[in-house]
Amino acid sequence: MFAQQTCARSRKEPILTIENKFYSQEVHGPYELFSVGDFELEMGGKLRDCKIAYNTFGTLNAAKDNAILFPHMYTGTHKHMEPYVGEGMALDPTNYFIILPGQIGNGLSSSPHNTPAPFNMAAFPNVTIGDDVRAQHKLVKEHFGIDALQLVVGWSMGAQQTYEWAVRYPDMVKRAAPIAGTAKGYPHNLLFNENLAAAMKMDPAWNNGWYTDPHAVHVGLRRQARIMALHATCPEFYYQEAWRRAGFSSLEDFLVGLLEGYFLPMDPNDLLCQLWKWHHADVSRHTNGDLTQALARIKAKTFVMPFQEDMFFPVNDCEREQKLIPNSEFRPIPSLWGHFTMFGIFEEDKKAIDNVLKELLAVPINVARS
Repeated sequence: MFAQQTCARSRKEPILTIENKFYSQEVHGPYELFSVGDFELEMGGKLRDCKIAYNTFGTLNAAKDNAILFPHMYTGTHKHMEPYVGEGMALDPTNYFIILPGQIGNGLSSSPHNTPAPFNMAAFPNVTIGDDVRAQHKLVKEHFGIDALQLVVGWSMGAQQTYEWAVRYPDMVKRAAPIAGTAKGYPHNLLFNENLAAAMKMDPAWNNGWYTDPHAVHVGLRRQARIMALHATCPEFYYQEAWRRAGFSSLEDFLVGLLEGYFLPMDPNDLLCQLWKWHHADVSRHTNGDLTQALARIKAKTFVMPFQEDMFFPVNDCEREQKLIPNSEFRPIPSLWGHFTMFGIFEEDKKAIDNVLKELLAVPINVARS
């Protein structure tokens, strides 16, 4: 399923750059683009003139020691993380300089749909979480001149990036908060991931990744929304009809109005690029497959924060990893909304997450660790 995202093109297949107005300053701005340059990828190949989109809040102080990095999740951009930034919140821009970097392949950064031929669309190379983090490292260190981060925090694929940062650059990360995500993929999660990819590829309009209309693959995107609905929450969510509290009149109203409506504007190749990264995320590749040894490299004060009813990244998977991380604590967040809790539909969910982050940021950091 995920052996290669690229495919051979026949002479009849068009060479295209797809315009999709969803990926724009009007929808996701403001943001800036940082040029990484010609970027060699971990799995081979390169991205020419690779760019990552980002936004910042607050002011970097003279000592450059008040920075927080907040990467985002699958399907998202920095815009989806911005509700957790604000005065009086844990990520307070009056105290911290908060950087929200975009994943490669998120539609704003260099992505399959916006990359010039011949490396566009289905010919876009495979990118890893490690590639994302190396590109972010260039932004943080080379562009901003930052040597240490007070906190790296991320949800879902953002948590994968958080773990990658903490393992790859342990001396830079003072605190880490992986939210509803794991340091590597486990079989049930990978099977789910494969179904998300298959949902789009089974749509005839996908045309092996060479569709000409940015919204042609709407049947596949709708299927993906339904799969998300099955695994992101829990049976009790549906038994209690929890969607009603969010203003939806029926289950179908919730599925179409929230989830299908969320996915339909997106580009399938961009999503497949992100899914490939999700599928292959594994910090133990730094230690020859030894996850215990990899997580032992983390020096950051770490709060592992799963969502209790999340069927994507179950609590047990997160707790097993937490026990391998020195100086870490386990802080599950309760909510029937499972993986969707981070959307902050209800103020109490946002508050629960924010309170744990405030607690983590209040922990004094001892630079030396035996």
